[in-house]
Amino acid sequence: MTGLMDMLGAALGGNTQQQLAQQIGADPQQTGNAIQAALPMLLSGLTQNASQPGGAEALHGALQRDHDGSLLDSLGGLLGGASGGLLAGVTGGILGGANNQPSDGAGILGHVLGDRQEAAHQAVAQSSGLNAGQVAALMTTLAPIVMGALGKIQRTHGLDAGGLASMLQGEHAQASAAQPGLMGLASQLLDRNRDGNAMDDVMKGLGGLLGRS
Repeated sequence: MTGLMDMLGAALGGNTQQQLAQQIGADPQQTGNAIQAALPMLLSGLTQNASQPGGAEALHGALQRDHDGSLLDSLGGLLGGASGGLLAGVTGGILGGANNQPSDGAGILGHVLGDRQEAAHQAVAQSSGLNAGQVAALMTTLAPIVMGALGKIQRTHGLDAGGLASMLQGEHAQASAAQPGLMGLASQLLDRNRDGNAMDDVMKGLGGLLGRS
């Protein structure tokens, strides 16, 4: 089975990363660092949500309705043809889901990250050198791309809700083994029961892992 993070890495590298950087007015390397920090947070949030009662069923239903994976097949063209900036493109629906329906990136982030969304933006901004507005726009675009990749995997392999949850858990474990620092800090950041006093340590940790070369 093609891994979620592998699929996203292929989709978001090279020219796509350059296009994203141009859309948000940022340096391509800083944008790449921001993507590297943001994807573990989104994966951790999805895995946590799918492990909650009814969470996997809700995620499966959202994928069936709105995210068939076709977004990834024309991502470069959609980004390259965007007008009015990246955020306008997202809210205007150029990054559509199944049946050309708009993918609400902000809504997805609200479900995936919950009340940790602003903290996640701050952590990615500090680690990458982007400002908070650039990070918010970038993550709003990444959210439907991640859902599109997840939907593509779900359909390709015929995963039901339980299979989807198991796949996410396995993907999270593999990513944690490959990038223990990033994944650990992402999980810590999204832990709703964690004492918020550790937030500065989380952001410093992300900054140290990614650096600003």
